[in-house]
Amino acid sequence: MNYSQVLEHLKHDVIRFYKEREQPGLIYHNLNHTQEVVAHAVKFLDHYQLDDRDAFIVMAAAWYHDIGYFSGGQAGHEERGAGMAAAFLRESGAGEDIILAVRNCILSTVLPQTPATLPEQIICDSDLFHFGTEDFAERNKLMRKEAEWRSGTKIEKSEWRRKTIALLEGHHFQTDYARQLLDETKRINLDRLIQKESGAEVVSTVPLISEKAIAKEEKKTPEPEILSKKGKNKPDRGIQTMFRISSSNHQRLSDMADNKAHIMITTTSIIISVLLSVLIRKLEDNPHLVIPTMILLAVCLITMVFSILATRPAIPDGRFTHDDITQKKVNLLFFGNFYRMSYDEYSEGINAMMNDNEFLYGSLTKDVYSQGIVLGKKYRLLRIAYNVFMYGIVVATLSFVLSTIVFGH
Repeated sequence: MNYSQVLEHLKHDVIRFYKEREQPGLIYHNLNHTQEVVAHAVKFLDHYQLDDRDAFIVMAAAWYHDIGYFSGGQAGHEERGAGMAAAFLRESGAGEDIILAVRNCILSTVLPQTPATLPEQIICDSDLFHFGTEDFAERNKLMRKEAEWRSGTKIEKSEWRRKTIALLEGHHFQTDYARQLLDETKRINLDRLIQKESGAEVVSTVPLISEKAIAKEEKKTPEPEILSKKGKNKPDRGIQTMFRISSSNHQRLSDMADNKAHIMITTTSIIISVLLSVLIRKLEDNPHLVIPTMILLAVCLITMVFSILATRPAIPDGRFTHDDITQKKVNLLFFGNFYRMSYDEYSEGINAMMNDNEFLYGSLTKDVYSQGIVLGKKYRLLRIAYNVFMYGIVVATLSFVLSTIVFGH
């Protein structure tokens, strides 16, 4: 399953759904809130570095977690959202295990939250992320106005404040990352509500943190990084994610190209087998079919050759020198550059790469670039093979028809 492709289609499907069913009264649970929850989920994924499958589950649940508000109101909206997500994922070819995991993530946001897995915890904290930011007061006002619109009655501020205090007192962030990032500001938000309720002057000795400030602070103060022996920082988490996703996408595209080539090789092999075993024997009695048969045979042979070229591996020499390491020219992440070297020689080279920031970044860049070059060659050859087969089959079929009509009798 191509997670990134399915997720992109899912995103567009949800956005289209929201825009087609926009309701003016839903001023909080709308597309803007959903996109904010998705952005918060990405923040957690960057921190916890989940694999592609779990990351897809989190993102799919984030997009669908509140969509049920637009198909039946507040009551049971999580169940409806989970059902809509399941329907889309089944059409996209997702396995039942993934569908169940997405459903559990969405249902875990039901209050009181009871998440059982890390992806479920991430969704819960992403949904209520604003509890621990300066933007909480403004978001809380939007929620009250939306509740008034749904009920059709005015809700007194004091009554809403008491419910909000009870909500915050009963809530706790599920992940350690959220607790570290948001607990202090959430406590201040709660204290301010309690002080307003008691009529006391609102005092805070700790500045509140807005979501923008959190993002800015994270950029200014990244998590501590491991230092190499030369004191140079290794790639931070964002860059690691970029290289990991790029390499994963290239690998999936390479697998797709190989599958396409195998389809063409299998198809043309069957056609050639039929031509050689059945049709050629009858050419003596049907001489008008000689030219169409030769055209079809040539088309299949050319298609097969280009398909094989697309999948034929190219292996380098498999050796590198000490100068290659010193000048940082070799990519030790590709087996073709070291498979003939001894372990000690390779270990020395890889350690030099890991202890040199520039060398490491360069190797990662070369690896992604090399994958792209190979992919470009594969898809160029495959395009030629498919074009030859497509146009050749048309020409061969027409020649068979014309030969039969003109010379068959």
